[in-house]
Amino acid sequence: MTGQNPKSEDGQTIRVGTQLVNVLFSVTDKQNRYVSDLMKSEVAILENGKPQEIFTFKREIDLPLKIAILVDISNSTLPVLPRLTAASSRFIDSVMRPGKDTTAIVQFNSETVLIRDLTSDLMRLRGGLRDIMNNALPPRRADGVLPPPVTNGTQLGGTSIYDSIIATCDDLLLAESGRKTIILFTDGYDTTSHQKRSDAIDEALRAETVIYAIGVGNLEINKNELNKICEPTGGRTFIPKDSESLDRAFAELEQELRQQYLLAYEPANDTADSSFRKIEVRVPNRKGIRVRHRLGYYALRK
Repeated sequence: MTGQNPKSEDGQTIRVGTQLVNVLFSVTDKQNRYVSDLMKSEVAILENGKPQEIFTFKREIDLPLKIAILVDISNSTLPVLPRLTAASSRFIDSVMRPGKDTTAIVQFNSETVLIRDLTSDLMRLRGGLRDIMNNALPPRRADGVLPPPVTNGTQLGGTSIYDSIIATCDDLLLAESGRKTIILFTDGYDTTSHQKRSDAIDEALRAETVIYAIGVGNLEINKNELNKICEPTGGRTFIPKDSESLDRAFAELEQELRQQYLLAYEPANDTADSSFRKIEVRVPNRKGIRVRHRLGYYALRK
């Protein structure tokens, strides 16, 4: 969010004289199709309800992606891990541009473990997804059937969604530039986090990270909870029913990551007081569209 020149080496709009605020957003119509022909003159940005002057506006298709894939390996997700990791591998192959985009692999239950740090190496990432499956699934019986999962609340029994998001934002993404995204695979039931949902959202906003959730598990998915996590960051939730719809969810997510707009504005209130500033992007003359973006930002001291 800060710097000294209009463009950084990776093309991101940054600070000129005073701090600029960058806002990535996507726009869809009533049929959930992406709107790709917006003009700067059609868009308004408000901070705490007050209109701001837009400094830069463009479709952002080239900014490097920094993706953290968070995989819930608690009991409820074990039955779907094989097809989930296979689909994730296909997604990585499809979306990543070698040498430009980077991805990290994180697994969590009651604890969060970094399996692969941010890398462009597709082979290492595929290996990381295989490691998650091998680590999480118990050995098969002689007849090839998986034994029942542990349910005593210890090994693989807990789910710390909020703690995992916070750890990933703080330790992995906060210092990174570019388009930062968490892809969260879970059923949405947090049972062992020490922190609250609001804490996880705050950390994502501080790290300027969008959270997308793909609801998976052998029980009912808590879509309402996943929406509450994702939407304040500018993300959303996908609930695939089978392997085919899981691939469709990945395809739609890839399309969204490539169909975003970037605007930058110089806040009228330039005081770095660490306060939270609410953002609202409006397209007043287009009817029936939906704009997704992060809820706001923290005016942090530098």
